Amino acid sequence: MHEIAPQYSAALNYRKGRKWPDISFKYLAMVGALMIVLLIVLVGYELYRSSSLSVHQFGFSFVKNLAWDPAADIYGALPFIYGTLVSSLLALLIAIPLGVAAALFLTEVAPLSIRQPIITIIELLASVPSVIYGLWGIFVLIPWMRDSFYPFLKSTFGFLPLFKGPIYGVSMLSGGIVIAIMILPIVTSFSREVLRAVPDLQREAAYALGATHWEVIRIAVLSYAKRGLFGAGVLGLGRALGETMAVTMVIGNSPVISASLFAPGYTLASVIANEFAEATTDLYMSSLFELGLVLLVITLIVNAIAQLMLRQLTNGASAKN
Repeated sequence: MHEIAPQYSAALNYRKGRKWPDISFKYLAMVGALMIVLLIVLVGYELYRSSSLSVHQFGFSFVKNLAWDPAADIYGALPFIYGTLVSSLLALLIAIPLGVAAALFLTEVAPLSIRQPIITIIELLASVPSVIYGLWGIFVLIPWMRDSFYPFLKSTFGFLPLFKGPIYGVSMLSGGIVIAIMILPIVTSFSREVLRAVPDLQREAAYALGATHWEVIRIAVLSYAKRGLFGAGVLGLGRALGETMAVTMVIGNSPVISASLFAPGYTLASVIANEFAEATTDLYMSSLFELGLVLLVITLIVNAIAQLMLRQLTNGASAKN
C-alpha cells in the first residue's frame, strides 16, 4: 500500500471536514419540507375530526345537497361549492389577462423612468386589507355597475343565460370582479418576475431573424415563460379560493345556484365567516367544519389538476423542441 503524501492527506481531511455543512443543510431543508406536509395533514385531520358528526349524519349527500337550513338541521354544501368555483373562475378570467399584460408592459415596453413608480403602486395594492376592497366594492363599484355596467351587459348580451334576470348589484359577478382586483397584484408581480427571467439571448435571436417587437414578445418571451405564467395563475387561484371578507361584502350571501351572473351567491369561506359565531348546535358547528374540509379538498384537487396541466404543457413543449 502506498502512503498518501502529507499534503494530499491534509487536503482530503479538509474536504471531509467541509461536508458537514452540506449534510446539515440537506436534512434541515428536508425537515422544513416535511413540516409543511405535516401541517397540511394536521389541518385536514382536525377538520375531519371536528366535522365527524356531520360526516356520519349526511355522508356524501352533504356535498350534493342544495338546502342549507340551520333551523331544520338540514345542511348542504353544493350552493357554496358552486359559488366558490364560479367566483374564482370569473376572477381568473379577468385577472390573468390583465396581470400578464401589465407584466409585459413593465418588462418589455414601458420606459425605465415609469417602471418603478408603477411597480410600487402594484405592490401597494397587494398590501391593502381585504375589508377595504369590500368597502370600496359596496360604496363605489357596486352602485356604478348596478346603474351603468350591468344594464349595458343585459341589453347587449341579454340573450345569454349568464346575463338574464333582475339586477341587484350584489351578485356573483361583483364577487368575481372584486376577487380579480385583489389577486391582480399577485399575478402581475409573479408574471413580471417570470418574464424578467427570460434570457436576453432569446430576444436577441428573434431580432436577428427579423422579428418585430410584437413577434419577439409572442415567440421568444411568452413561449419561453408560459410555464411560469401558468404558475402565476395557479398562485392567483389559490388566493381566490380562500378569499373571505371582501367577497362576503359584495356577493350577496344567498345559498342559491343560478345561471345568471347577476344573481347573488355564496362561497365556502364566506358562510363559515358569517355563521360560525351563530352556530348553536353541535350538528350546525360540525357542518361548518365540514365546509372547511370541503374547501381544503377543493383547493388540493384544483392545485393537483393545475400541476398535471402544467406537466402536460411542459412535456408538450419538450416534444415540439
